[in-house]
Amino acid sequence: MEFHDNRHTRGGHVHLAVKDLQNLKHFYKEVIGLDILSENEKAVYFTADGRVPLVILEEKREAGPADSRAAGLYHFALLLPARSDLASVMRHLSEFGYPLRGASDHQFSEALYLDDPEGNQIEIYCDRPKEVWDWQDGELPFVSDPLDAEGILNEGQNQKWSGLPNQTVLGHIHLFVNDLNSAKDFYCDGLGFDITIPFRNNALFVSSGGYHHHIGLNTWKGHEAPAPDPGSLGMQWYSIIFAKSEEREAAISRLQLAGNEVWNEHGMPFTKDPSGNVIKLLV
Repeated sequence: MEFHDNRHTRGGHVHLAVKDLQNLKHFYKEVIGLDILSENEKAVYFTADGRVPLVILEEKREAGPADSRAAGLYHFALLLPARSDLASVMRHLSEFGYPLRGASDHQFSEALYLDDPEGNQIEIYCDRPKEVWDWQDGELPFVSDPLDAEGILNEGQNQKWSGLPNQTVLGHIHLFVNDLNSAKDFYCDGLGFDITIPFRNNALFVSSGGYHHHIGLNTWKGHEAPAPDPGSLGMQWYSIIFAKSEEREAAISRLQLAGNEVWNEHGMPFTKDPSGNVIKLLV
């Protein structure tokens, strides 16, 4: 996965607070096809490669639902290594009888969308070869066309479902924010991402190393969207992985110089974007 190796700043995992841990555990294992890395009475860590977590579920039975007006997670996206793997996922979901929220062709990728049983939206996608991405003056178009489901299903027809491939990674995170200009300052000037799809349809997409996007940002909930409540269900934080510790330290310095809060929990640095989305900063 060229744009998700140790050369690039990229997403790592997403941490979700859930009400019914056993139900969600079944969903992410049997429906999505992730493996359990570790678990205890209150949390389950899911992985694709048996080494690093992609999704962490933490049970918070007393937590209330997330405010539908607030900033926060729009979706997290699991990137598959090949189009045939997306075909395998499509067949599996159809056989399982699990409904999709939608499906789209974004020109640089092909994607399925679904919700977990507590309403957290997930994208499962594969990239088209980078050679066919339609770069124009350093920018990509904002495209959301109907998916060629028949063409995808013709791929790897004999490929049996055995869960998500172990090369699956967190391809990107897409967030609701309340201001794109402050988000740009934070993610680009602070964290060091580059703009790839600028300010189209009230959205902004940024990446590292020429990927189409590692982070998506939108104001589709409006400019009055409050920060997410840390005591509610849904995303508690997501992680960003830097290629080198020096790059992380430089980003932390830029964030603090611009007035953004950075704090430590159990020896790990955290920050939050101007809309209140919490980020764990890893190397």
